[in-house]
Amino acid sequence: MDSPISIVMLGTGDFALPSFEGLADAGFRMLTLVTQPDRPQGRRQELIPSLVKQAAERRGVPVFQPERVNDAEAVEHLRELAPDFLITAAYGQILSAELLGVPSQGALNLHGSILPAYRGAAPVARAIQNGDLESGVTIIQMTPRVDAGGMIAVARTPIEPDETAGELEDRLAKLGVPLLIDAVRAVASGRAEILPQDPALVTKAPKLRKDDGLIDWTRSARQIHDLVRAMQPWPIASTTWTALPWTPKGPVRLIVHKVIPVEGNGEPGTVLAASKDGLVVAAGEGAVQLLVVQAPGKRALSAAEFLRGHHVQVNDKMGE
Repeated sequence: MDSPISIVMLGTGDFALPSFEGLADAGFRMLTLVTQPDRPQGRRQELIPSLVKQAAERRGVPVFQPERVNDAEAVEHLRELAPDFLITAAYGQILSAELLGVPSQGALNLHGSILPAYRGAAPVARAIQNGDLESGVTIIQMTPRVDAGGMIAVARTPIEPDETAGELEDRLAKLGVPLLIDAVRAVASGRAEILPQDPALVTKAPKLRKDDGLIDWTRSARQIHDLVRAMQPWPIASTTWTALPWTPKGPVRLIVHKVIPVEGNGEPGTVLAASKDGLVVAAGEGAVQLLVVQAPGKRALSAAEFLRGHHVQVNDKMGE
């Protein structure tokens, strides 16, 4: 009997977890999980292993955590394992041409967009931020150019109207598992159809930064709604609240977890309503009702709860 197809999996983010477990459950031989070193997290700055690392340890799959996977020592270690495939999903480092040459059957990547749209580190968040109605996953044959390889399989799914980036990413991670399993088998058997990406359709999805979450109230209500959804789970949308008349206390930063577009007109960033019936702020087009907000160091509250402890008034200002 032929030995099972052998795989080195590279993944760090939660997006990688369903793929790792799906490949293992499908009977492939998981030689090792390559994941980034544990990083300090939370207020206590504790070293917390990723979920995919925890899954590998439960299954008895060796874990390899080089600081730089393209270093000669790391590449040599993986070469010694002689894998049939490298599989990547949300790993967090770009692989060198030398490393991509290690597996006998090639390297495959599960990417969270319908390529060639949204090449880059944040495809799910950027799709929601741009108001897209559809997303998906693509299995590509990896090349040294990021997310530019030939496409082996694509699956599509609608983006729900109030879906956050975290929620969509969870769905996409699961959507990609059967595609990835089939792609490995198809490439190994020589029956995979690999299609080139159309360069004219390429768009980019740059890595999220902290200030990407700042709300620009001159945007339309729909765009602000999409931004708030896109920035979850990180960096989370935020704004500042300035009580008028201005007080020495100055602006208060507000984390904004959930909003809906509503009707309304006014100078962008102006509070139009602040009562038990809602906290409404004017946008560049229409208005936004804040549903869940959070003051620094406090827990997230419904707008009604927040207003009971904070004297927000009509004509107060949101934003810089």
